[in-house]
Amino acid sequence: MEQLIMQLKNMGFTEYEAKVFVSLVELGIASASDVSKHSTVPRARVYGILDQLVEKGIVFKVEREKATLYNAIAIDLLIEQTAQNFERNLQRANEQLKQLERKKKAPVEPQVRSLQEKETIVQYCIHLLEKAQHTILISMWGDMYETLQPHIEKANERIGVKGLTIQAEHTIESIDHHRSTTYTKTAMNPHWFIISIDHEECLYGSPVSERSSAFLTDDPMHVYILEDYIWHDVLVNRLVNRMDEETDSWIKEERKAFFNQKNR
Repeated sequence: MEQLIMQLKNMGFTEYEAKVFVSLVELGIASASDVSKHSTVPRARVYGILDQLVEKGIVFKVEREKATLYNAIAIDLLIEQTAQNFERNLQRANEQLKQLERKKKAPVEPQVRSLQEKETIVQYCIHLLEKAQHTILISMWGDMYETLQPHIEKANERIGVKGLTIQAEHTIESIDHHRSTTYTKTAMNPHWFIISIDHEECLYGSPVSERSSAFLTDDPMHVYILEDYIWHDVLVNRLVNRMDEETDSWIKEERKAFFNQKNR
């Protein structure tokens, strides 16, 4: 019951409104006194709450000879009405916010913003894939690619996607596969990702790690460096694939020396 009350509150009900409405659904036609007892809403408040619900059109008032009774509207009608109101309010907010955005006077300085929680990060990745107009570049491990695969495939059909994946299967043809190396097989390596769109905006981070975090930037220098990183990774991977096995061993040792790594 508490979960249902919370869901109704998320739909715009106050706590008392939610309790009163749920009671009416359970009781059918009922008096204010019965609703108060069933819902535990104080009798002094229940009349005002019922009047509010009547004004909102989700409760009917039924006048009888000796009493005033109340009845909740059909649930299907409530859901349809709530959905329509939400869509209408969302559209109005969208229009007004865009008007404010167009009126801004000073240009916004390039920013680097932090995103937390996997769900938030994934949703913003999807937003970027859908927002892109002409270019999408990616670099990511297989777990992140699998999470975004339907959206990447859809974006590829629309404008094309290029880049590199690591330990990913069933990728689109335009994506390069990173060669298997000791480095990519090491479980300790963080599974990062990069998504860059239209050479204007990048999102990068590691949402599948224990500490899910990512960074969103429209700073031209960040975007350039991250896109150049993707290209160099693609280029090196293509070059090494054309060479012999000794090249990979040489790269491994050179990497250790460059980063002063002894056991990595």
